Amino acid sequence: MKSLGARAQGLRLERMQASAQWRDGGFRNLAPIRPGLRDPAAKMPTLAEFVCGGTRRVPAAPLPALDPRGHWLQPPASGLRATWIGHSTVLLEIDGARLLTDPVWGRRASPSQLAGPKRFQPAAVPLAALPPLDAVLISHDHYDHLCHPTIRALAQTELPFITSLGVGAHLQAWGVAPERITELDWWESHRVPGTGVEVTATPSQHFSGRGLKDRNATLWSGLAMRGPRHRVFFSGDTGLTDQYAEIRERLGPFDLVMLEVGAFHPAWGDIHLGPENALQALQLLGGGAFLPVHWGTFSLAMHAWDDPAETLLAQAPRQGVHLLMPRLGEAVEPAQVDGVTPWWRSVDSGGSAPAEPLRWPKTLAWPLD
Repeated sequence: MKSLGARAQGLRLERMQASAQWRDGGFRNLAPIRPGLRDPAAKMPTLAEFVCGGTRRVPAAPLPALDPRGHWLQPPASGLRATWIGHSTVLLEIDGARLLTDPVWGRRASPSQLAGPKRFQPAAVPLAALPPLDAVLISHDHYDHLCHPTIRALAQTELPFITSLGVGAHLQAWGVAPERITELDWWESHRVPGTGVEVTATPSQHFSGRGLKDRNATLWSGLAMRGPRHRVFFSGDTGLTDQYAEIRERLGPFDLVMLEVGAFHPAWGDIHLGPENALQALQLLGGGAFLPVHWGTFSLAMHAWDDPAETLLAQAPRQGVHLLMPRLGEAVEPAQVDGVTPWWRSVDSGGSAPAEPLRWPKTLAWPLD
């Protein structure tokens, strides 16, 4: 099955094996795991529980989404703007560069587009409607971050890809030219061609794999983006790690921090943040405007779909956090946002539609399948 990707060979594999994170045939989380992250009494959910367990795992109606294309016609006044397109996919405009994180436009987070976790919310804008980009950033190879049909479509462009060690084998197998692929080990950096923005891969606490026999065969990373005026951090997938303090010291402070907050479970505390640990991670990173990602698109855990948003709305103000909770497709400049409107509550209550609804329903079908 082509969507599984490919295993690294030759010089790519040799470089991976030379990494300090490589041990006993695969990559490892080398930093000690914080005590108490995983509830010892919590059991891993069974397949049946994962498929059918929990309540309110998907919204009762489509989420409000805006058309950002008019905003993209003009550069951000502050030099920094983010548009949450869905899950962990964000179009980031930083100091004149446009970067796309973990692009996922496919129907399912699965090796098959016929089975597996199906998205309950389409991307806020069709892939073909994106403005010109400078680079695509990919944190790791899980299906909800590395999407086979999306990469096949992007492979038809001349875009450069910046990703973690080993992930380039998948990209190359799906048609991305090897000279367009840059793979980074933790703390390695790469300047985005034609821009003043540098991308650095940072430690995270997670794992990788797309099949039954390739667990930890590629590296997973956070990504720090630093331009002449602004600095942004993107977590990818991670548990809470004290290495965030080192990231702050070496690469911060950050104007914008994008952390994963969805798909959490008491038994997964060492590999996913969830909203409460995300707030702790933000503190370790030294603060900055906080844009939660990794929610509002797929049902990948047993909690209610809006649990991350409600938890953050309740706890972030008490901690003095500059919280950003934009609607899908809403282009926001952190310097210009003050306060949060809980737009997600209108979905299950049958509230009114957004002021600027999407107006191209036919193009929101799935041309990538």
